[in-house]
Amino acid sequence: MVTRNVFETDLESNYDAMKKFGVPKQDARYFLPPYEWYNDTISAWTRALGLELINFSSGTISHADYTTPDMKNFRSSDEILHSIRREGENLNGFILLMHIGTDPRRADKFYKRLPELLRFLQARQYRFVTVDQLLGE
Repeated sequence: MVTRNVFETDLESNYDAMKKFGVPKQDARYFLPPYEWYNDTISAWTRALGLELINFSSGTISHADYTTPDMKNFRSSDEILHSIRREGENLNGFILLMHIGTDPRRADKFYKRLPELLRFLQARQYRFVTVDQLLGE
């Protein structure tokens, strides 16, 4: 879907934009692909640029918080929270992906349930760590 040149140019332009806000490339070594879509070629290109490709952990639908009611794959905040609770005893090392901004058509903003989610996870003795800490770097 994309050439290596387009991929690298786009990624570098993102780093240029982040640098303007005081985020140097060495402080942002992880790459989460757009729409979480990637293949072995994107993984190799990412690695060649000195970055590490990461993605959310499968097993919950935390990443579905972007969906809107008109979409076939819409998931309500209740459904999302339930999926995380269902996995509640098996979340060690999990990366839960949630979006800080969503479409205005989604009135049911999952991020408003974050305090409830954090209480649930804390009650199960989970610790919150950075990706660096998770990967042991």
